[in-house]
Amino acid sequence: MTATNARTLFGTDGIRAVAGKFPLDANTIFACGLALGHSLRKTAAEPKVIFGRDTRESSPWIAATLAAGLRETGTRVESAGVITTPAVAFLARTHGFQAGVVISASHNPWADNGIKLFGGDGFKLADAVELAMEDEILHHASQGDAPDPATLPAVEDNVALQQDYIQFLIDCVPSLSLAGLRIVADCANGAAAAVAPELFRRLGGSNVELLNIAPDGRNINLNCGALHPTNVATEVKLRGADLGLTFDGDADRCMLSGSRNNVINGDAILLVVARDLKARGLLTGDLVVATTMSNMGLEAALKRSGIRMLRAPVGDRYVLEEMLKQNAALGGEQSGHILLPHLATTGDGLLTSLVVLDLIARSGKSIEELTADLKVFPQVIVNVKVRERKPLQSIPAVAAAIRAAEKQLKDSGRVVIRYSGTEALARVMIEAESEEAMRRHAGAIADAIRIELGA
Repeated sequence: MTATNARTLFGTDGIRAVAGKFPLDANTIFACGLALGHSLRKTAAEPKVIFGRDTRESSPWIAATLAAGLRETGTRVESAGVITTPAVAFLARTHGFQAGVVISASHNPWADNGIKLFGGDGFKLADAVELAMEDEILHHASQGDAPDPATLPAVEDNVALQQDYIQFLIDCVPSLSLAGLRIVADCANGAAAAVAPELFRRLGGSNVELLNIAPDGRNINLNCGALHPTNVATEVKLRGADLGLTFDGDADRCMLSGSRNNVINGDAILLVVARDLKARGLLTGDLVVATTMSNMGLEAALKRSGIRMLRAPVGDRYVLEEMLKQNAALGGEQSGHILLPHLATTGDGLLTSLVVLDLIARSGKSIEELTADLKVFPQVIVNVKVRERKPLQSIPAVAAAIRAAEKQLKDSGRVVIRYSGTEALARVMIEAESEEAMRRHAGAIADAIRIELGA
């Protein structure tokens, strides 16, 4: 399976690049503010937009530049300060904003940054809306008339909005108390560091040990967070904790760690939450929406529990689209994006952690017991840096390597080849009963891509 992205600016999760370089240079950011403001003015006479940002040192000047463009269109801007991506979605839909803007590059290194856009309904802007904005953004950016970010006033933060979001999270799990549970949580020196301490304190988490909660603008995701879940797994075992939580830079996803030095990813979370929802009569249609990257073992485990699994393209926006079509109550990605539309409009790592903790408290079982029958097929993902994104099936050597893998694996494995929606990468995923075959085919396909398209 292959995937391409024809859009110039917006990937599967907004605009993302090295801060200060196209498309995150001052001219393009200012133009993005203009385009968003003009789009909102079509349906609102005096639109207002809520901002949130992560802890990167570039986030304040990007916010100031984007706000300048919005204000030029007569759009009012408010800011919740450093806060998670799902918090902005929540605030947009509950506080009467026409849009929400998150300045974050999620799990990327500190030098990157990004702009994610939400509508007033709390859902990510549709592909068609973002695509319609692109021509205007590129046109205005080419004029080079953006103000110098150094001359712009900082966007004033209303940190009281954080409390509204924290209360929302607590209200989602009204019976949860963390008293007696030993938890280790890695906040990635990112947005979760601004929310998690107060959240867990209010839930009685006196035994919650928070790691990486001292952001300095450059240490977000640095050897911590969702890209390094084994760190927390090790800490859980060393400290004798019950559970580990690992968030990414903007805390829209969560990975878990058990007491046996094991990492528990989004597939396992989907399994335990699906079974719990089904038992309580809340899993509409006995259906879960996952992605092409989810392990075949998840599909088999769900089937044993009488639950169907559908696969959507990678990207939480595409999972949500399929969920809305199917009226599904649960969906998500192996990376830890979990979607619970009866509670929130987007993936929320903190909410996911609370839902799982509530499930553990009610069941009296450990996360290992709840996931004991999940037999994971061997799976490998190889990332190849690419200089361009040509359709992979149009390259004879790559297409031949893919066909060879698919022919041998047949029903005993899967081949998923796609371009990343947020980075200049081709991702080669092979899943198979035979680990030797898995690695051999993954290497052959990755080598073919590297030779033809390698950066």
